[in-house]
Amino acid sequence: MEEHKSNRRVLTGIVVSDKCDKTIVVRVETLVKHPLVKKYIRRRKKFMAHDPMNECGMGDKVQIIEHRPLSARKRWHLVKIMEKAK
Repeated sequence: MEEHKSNRRVLTGIVVSDKCDKTIVVRVETLVKHPLVKKYIRRRKKFMAHDPMNECGMGDKVQIIEHRPLSARKRWHLVKIMEKAK
């Protein structure tokens, strides 16, 4: 399979919900440097992503990519499951 370069964002996070059909909720953590204190702060954000085969479970580490809008809140697509939950 050939991968071509794109300018779509790719994020890595943990699945926190898989209750909806063909949809997962992924929590992505990023480190941001505080402008005054100069310490790193952990920021968390949740993204809804399309999982067409319903193969993800809670606790899985996954990679998601930006995609066209699929619903009112779903704009991401599952790329791969990096690590399954125990």
